[in-house]
Amino acid sequence: MTNLHEVSGSETDGGSNNQERENQSEASHNKSPLLSDPWKPCRQPRAIVKECLLQLRCCLGAVCGMEWYGYAALGILMAFLSFLMDLGVTKLLTAHQWLYTKLEGNSLLQFFCWTLYPSCLCAVTSSFSHNICPFSTGSGIPEVRTMLAGIEMPHYLSLTNLFTKFLGLICTLAAGSTVFLGKVGPLVHLSSMVGDYLSKLCSLIRDNKKDKAAGEMLVVAAAVGVASCFGAPVSGVLFSVEVMSSHFARRHYLPCFFSATCGALTFRLFSVWSGDAETLQALFKTDFPTSLPFYPLEILLFAFLGLLCGAVSCCYLACHRWILQFTKTNPVFIKLLTSEKGLYSGMVAFLLASVTFPHFAGQYMASKYTTKQLLTSLLDSRQWSCQSHNASVHSEPEPLLEWTSSGIPVHLSLAFFLLMKMWMLVLACTLPVPAGYFMPVFVYGAALGRLLGEVVVRVLCSGMTSGQQWVSINPGGYALAGAAALSGAVTHTLSPALLAIELTGQFSHAVPVLLATLLANALARSGHRPSFYDALSISKRLPHLPSLKKACPWLPSTPVGQVLGAKPEQLQKAAGPEEVQHVVNTSSETQIPVVDSHETQILLGFVRRSELLMFLRHSQTETLEKHLDEVCCIHPTSVLLSPHNTVQEALNILIVVGAQTLFVTERGRLVGLITWPEMKNILEDLAAEI
Repeated sequence: MTNLHEVSGSETDGGSNNQERENQSEASHNKSPLLSDPWKPCRQPRAIVKECLLQLRCCLGAVCGMEWYGYAALGILMAFLSFLMDLGVTKLLTAHQWLYTKLEGNSLLQFFCWTLYPSCLCAVTSSFSHNICPFSTGSGIPEVRTMLAGIEMPHYLSLTNLFTKFLGLICTLAAGSTVFLGKVGPLVHLSSMVGDYLSKLCSLIRDNKKDKAAGEMLVVAAAVGVASCFGAPVSGVLFSVEVMSSHFARRHYLPCFFSATCGALTFRLFSVWSGDAETLQALFKTDFPTSLPFYPLEILLFAFLGLLCGAVSCCYLACHRWILQFTKTNPVFIKLLTSEKGLYSGMVAFLLASVTFPHFAGQYMASKYTTKQLLTSLLDSRQWSCQSHNASVHSEPEPLLEWTSSGIPVHLSLAFFLLMKMWMLVLACTLPVPAGYFMPVFVYGAALGRLLGEVVVRVLCSGMTSGQQWVSINPGGYALAGAAALSGAVTHTLSPALLAIELTGQFSHAVPVLLATLLANALARSGHRPSFYDALSISKRLPHLPSLKKACPWLPSTPVGQVLGAKPEQLQKAAGPEEVQHVVNTSSETQIPVVDSHETQILLGFVRRSELLMFLRHSQTETLEKHLDEVCCIHPTSVLLSPHNTVQEALNILIVVGAQTLFVTERGRLVGLITWPEMKNILEDLAAEI
């Protein structure tokens, strides 16, 4: 009571001062808090800067919403990070090649240079990632998909994870084609982290504090990650639709395309400004013939290539699932991947580098090429088979020269490359380092398509005729179709078909590329086999229902009544202050169910936690004791679940409707409730049964 009088007296004594402060605050847009702290230096300049920033926000907000500036900033920032990463990787790879060339003449020193360089890089990045942020290893796409499904995983979006994954990915890519890993997945993860921070920043400076849909910026970030990696905005958006979002809202299309275009344009401009390209062009420039790009009957060969890629993808995915299971059950691998990650990464990288040593097996698989150089050579439109057997050709072109450096025919080199890279890529997927797995599969598919194209050229080296025009077989077109088909079959998506076209600019091959990708997908999806990312989610036991469904088809059909937790705290409509106080202290839910009475348990609706706190404050100031229904508004529930509804139906309602709480009733009687944390626990329990 004394405090109340003191406050009242102070308000009386300083009434005019308070009114004056309020007027100053309205006039200067919250300038007085800066001037009211005497300990802060440069109070007047700080107030001026804040005033300018507020005026700038008003001007920008008058043009469009603040979130659109966040979308543009996301694309530009990710393009800068991607270019910076490529620049660092290029410098490290150039240093390795320079050192290897300087040691020419001493095979032993060259062997140690070739093997120890990537081994040390992988060991360092594995130890660094494990000690700084263990969540930074791997692709990151399975975790981002889980977050887009509504499950909160804040440790995967931390600033520490961003820093660790960026540096670790540079070291992984600097290991070169020896380790044969990419950057698409980690870049999508990095984009999600940047997008999460930009989303928080936009919500802070926005006038309307109402939050947008929870995963909107994450959905946009997935598209930006692909666009800033390859400069391909359209396939980036399609990738976001297919891989990342189980429920893609129509409102996401415009932000995705806008941000992805900003990222792709900035990435290509950086290439021009750095001198890598003369103008804005495709990342992998090709020179396919445009007058008559392929013979009509070749459609059958492209269809066969699609089926072949589908069969190879089934074999690769089976090996990948086996190695994931083996590393989780074998005691030696469990110990190494738990406490000796740096040692394990160094050993695996040393093994892979020893196999690819140019004076050993590497001479049969063009091991001196980087991943980008491999793909560029495989997309070459010239016929290697005819050129290598043409006695009139004295100087072989550069791509063919590396593939035939050992003196064996190019067919055998490509076949050996495919045979060795299959098990090497499966083994590299077990490395606990930040890495992507899309680009290696893309290059592997290009090699498979190139082999088929060269075989066709060898059989029909004289070419084919169409009317009066002479049509030469283009092996690069088969490589393009094989890259899209195999990567699409492994990920169970069609976006690689569009990505292959955007990467090369070869729209003339759109039909055969799409045909091969469709047939490969059809074969890979038969039997409800999990995709590559589904297998990772299952192995990590992530609460992602679409992935768990591939492992156990019966999981989504589990009735909600079987997995409900303890009965929630509830209030009856005639509850008094004591009962309300007890529920507020024992329950952390934002929506408390209200029943007719504890005996009947008939659900009437829910009351918000903030209203209960207001009810308690009123009950302390008023002498008359009132009941809950006399003070608080009991909100009706728009969606009710039955115990017989499935987990799949409950999850779909949470995602599509955007509800925070779903009440489960049976004949009107309250049985339980499902919130996002409760749904996460349910999915984790179901994943533990696999």
